[in-house]
Amino acid sequence: MQAESSRQQVPLPVVLGPTGSGKSDLAIYIASAIGGEIVNCDSLQIYRNFDIGTAKVPVEHRQGVPHHLLDVVDPLEVFTAGHYADSARACLHEIAGRSRIPVIVGGTGFYLRALLDGLFPGPRRDQSLRERLQAREHRRAGSLHRILSRLDPAAAARIHQNDTNKITRALEVRLLEGKPMSALFARGRGALTGFRPIKIGLAPPRELLYERLDRRTDLIFDQGLIDEVRHLLASGVPPNAKPFESLGYKQALQMLSGQLTREQAIESTKLETRRYAKRQVTWFRKEACVRWLAGFGNEPAVQEQALGFVEQEMKSQNK
Repeated sequence: MQAESSRQQVPLPVVLGPTGSGKSDLAIYIASAIGGEIVNCDSLQIYRNFDIGTAKVPVEHRQGVPHHLLDVVDPLEVFTAGHYADSARACLHEIAGRSRIPVIVGGTGFYLRALLDGLFPGPRRDQSLRERLQAREHRRAGSLHRILSRLDPAAAARIHQNDTNKITRALEVRLLEGKPMSALFARGRGALTGFRPIKIGLAPPRELLYERLDRRTDLIFDQGLIDEVRHLLASGVPPNAKPFESLGYKQALQMLSGQLTREQAIESTKLETRRYAKRQVTWFRKEACVRWLAGFGNEPAVQEQALGFVEQEMKSQNK
């Protein structure tokens, strides 16, 4: 019975890796070859009208491959990993229901983990509680981590004292549930069923990746990132909107407010993007069962190797 169930699983290619590694190029190549459709797993590309700085693939470059979960959220909406997991799972089933193959692509590791492994059954966000906690932290920096150390020592030991977002969530869970996060983790998580992930990771040489990221930063500023930000602000998107916290957009806002020159904004974006890519590599290296390829996703040799791996896995599943 278990073997029969395994054969019925829908293949699910997953293309992951650091920003700038060519994930979209590879995913489109694979999807074109196997009758697939792209499902975005990037926490910024979900936002409408944030295009240049998020490096969305233009429609004319998608080679006719349908893309899902792009431009689906307004900039002021709260969209969590839980929301993503729910939306993506519904999308996977809809695509598979048409006898097509979903292909996941993106660099937001926490979204991918929420989709594949599920999230622990914690309480929903409580905005008023969060605002009170954040106000306390603003008055006395470090106070939230000290409180967490008393209420949930295990969580406090795992979370860096400067990671305010995770500290706030841990306290939110503890105060609303009356139990530490570790107790909720013990309940288990609802993993994705009915699909068999085929994970492919891109791992180009670090120096070449950094060079590409620097060139891309120059390009997005040349393509009109500053004008895009001006248009977003003029359309009513406030500077504190969540996507404005991301790389490039944050520096563009600082430039428009006079805090940075254009040259400083570009150099700051380059530096922080390299650091972000490094953190992504660290995160994804912990992901299980990834077939790592030492190159960029637009290289023909890498594309052929990746497609061969996907097709091999699909054939073995059908035996």
